[in-house]
Parts: sequence; C-alpha cells; structure tokens
Amino acid sequence: MTTTGYLAVSIGLALIGAIAAFLIGRFTAPRQPRKPEGLTVADLIQQIVHDSHDGIVVLNHFGDVVLHNPRAEELGIVRNNRVDDRARKAAEGVRNSNEVVYVDLSPLEGRSGRQPEAVHAEVRLLIEDFTVVDATDESESVRLEKTRRDFVANVSHELKTPVGALALLAEAVLDASDDQDEVRRFSAKIMQEATRLGTLVTELIALSRLQGAEKLPELSDTEIDVVVNEALSRSKLAAESANITITTDEPSGFIVPGDRSLLVTALTNLLDNAVAYSPPGSPVSVSRRLVDGYVEIAVTDRGIGIAEDQQIRVFERFYRVDKARSRATGGTGLGLAIVKHVAANHGGEVKLWSLPGTGSTFTLRIPAAATEQNPTLVPIGTGEPGGEL
Repeated sequence: MTTTGYLAVSIGLALIGAIAAFLIGRFTAPRQPRKPEGLTVADLIQQIVHDSHDGIVVLNHFGDVVLHNPRAEELGIVRNNRVDDRARKAAEGVRNSNEVVYVDLSPLEGRSGRQPEAVHAEVRLLIEDFTVVDATDESESVRLEKTRRDFVANVSHELKTPVGALALLAEAVLDASDDQDEVRRFSAKIMQEATRLGTLVTELIALSRLQGAEKLPELSDTEIDVVVNEALSRSKLAAESANITITTDEPSGFIVPGDRSLLVTALTNLLDNAVAYSPPGSPVSVSRRLVDGYVEIAVTDRGIGIAEDQQIRVFERFYRVDKARSRATGGTGLGLAIVKHVAANHGGEVKLWSLPGTGSTFTLRIPAAATEQNPTLVPIGTGEPGGEL
C-alpha cells in the first residue's frame, strides 16, 4: 500500500472514532433539566398570597415569621418582622392540640391612621411544625352591627314617645268624659300624636326600603319640573300655615333617570325642613340648573342656619339641629337621611351650604339623562351664596 493509501486509512479511522465518541457522549452524559417556560405553580401561589385581601403569616416552631404578605402588616399582625404575641400564643396552642384556633387580633389601643378597627384570625397547622395565621378585617361588619344596634335603640326611643303620649291622653279623655271642651282638646292632641306616629312609621319603612331591604323600582325618564310641582303641592299647606311663600324659577325641561315618587319625597322633605326651620314670613326658594352633567335642585331658606360642626351630622338618622322646634313641628329626624339615600340610589348626592343666622341651601344632585333627550340643556354658572357648593 502506498503512503497516500495509509494516510487516507488513518484519517478515515480518526473520523470514525471522533463520531463514535460524540455519539457515546451525547447519549450517556446526564441531561440538564430544561427550565420551564412562563410562570410555575409556585410563582402563582406566591402571587396569590402576596395579593390576598387577608393577612397571611407563616410561623415556624419557634414562633418566628417565615413568610408574610403586605396585608399582614397593614392589619397590624406583623411589625418589624415580629408577629403579634396573641397570634404567636395561638400558634403554640395549635401545635400542641393540632386543632384550629380562632383569635381576636383587634388593636389593643386606639387606632392610628388606616389601622382597622376589628381583626379576627384563624390559626391552623400547615405542615410539620409550621403554622399559618389567616387574618381578615372585620371592621365593616362591626360598624354595621353597631349601626344596627344604634338604629334599634333610636327607633325604640322615638316610638316610645308618641305611644306613651297616646296612653296618657287617652287616660285624660276618660277622666274628663263629662267635660266636652276637655275631651275635644285631648282628642286633638291624640290626633296630633297619632299623626306623628304614623309619619314616623312611614318614614322608617321608606328608609328601610332605600337601604336595601326592598328592591328599588327600575329608573325611568323623569321630568324634574313635574317633581318640583308635586313637591310644592305637598308642602303648600305647611308653608301657608307658617306664612311662608315658596318661590321657584322657570320650568327647565330637565330630565333625569329616576323614580318620580322617591324624588318627590326627597324634595318634599327638603321643602318641609326649610319651612320648619324658617321664621314666619321669610322666603324659601327652589331653583334648577345643570352643572357638569348633573341636574341640581336647590332649596334655599333664610332660617336659623346650621353650625359648621353640625353640618356633617344633619344627614344622620334621628339627628335634629333644634330638637324643641322639631318636636313642635312633628319632625321625626329621618327626613334628611331619606334625602341622602334617595340621592345615593340615583347615583347622586345631596350637598349643604349653611351659615348660622343667615340660612341654608340644600342641593339635590341627580345625573342628567342623555343629552339628546335634553336638547335645551346648557350648564349654568354660579349664582347666589350657597349656589356653588
């Protein structure tokens, strides 16, 4: 064989060896695990815990914080990476008994900033020596329960007054049965107290309906001018009795999506309030305008006015600025609360401007209907004091 032949054989054997070594190495070498594409299950679980509305804290058998989400700090369960002592003691009990423990983690001292009022937690065994604290903010439930208790107490008190008066007056009528003048006088008072009691019950039912105990009717296109005219008609007798003239602006043609009966009730309550808290002979006015897509109905009086520290509270149930005057006029203290809820159920609000000794302006703001249904609507500028709230 020639030298060239030997060289070719040598090169061929070398190539065959290299290929064989490559193939053996490829099929025998350990494969590296391929990194999964996208989020893993662990990533998703971590994100869920991080974004949870509940406060989540994981503790080890020493009671140290292993893991917690931001919500746990917001609820005050974890501070400076240390868990609340009440939660730590509950976790010890869980490890000993292997049973779920419920613990109250509400702030022991006065709340600061946005700290919740009531925090309740469930502590349970997670795995081996690890426990998890799952805490929720119960502040809203506590507030609603307090509101319910206050409401029941207020209703009981308000109902007790006219009921007690009716019993006493009925007894007086029996004692004065031989005196026709006294019988007539006491009978008139009985009628007055019965009317007050009926009004209170009616307004309680209306307020219960507005707060969700009963489904509200579907809203339909309602003419504001019709609402104003009907409310004026209802308040006419009270205004005439107080020698008060109620003036209005020109018809507007404004239309809102609403329930006419509820809107009339709200506006009537504002008018009755204006009349009740105004001196005889003073003016009361009603005006309508469109501002930023809202139809505003403003009721302005020149009455006693409301102090600034009382203006927030006047929309509370049973709150009265002048209790003596309210009793004298048969007020229940529910009128403005009804107005507030009527406005809220229509997607609007009621606003107040007032100055003691000068008067008040209550403005009912309701979203206007579509502009094609109100081709003449043009936003109006601010007017007299109290117009811009």
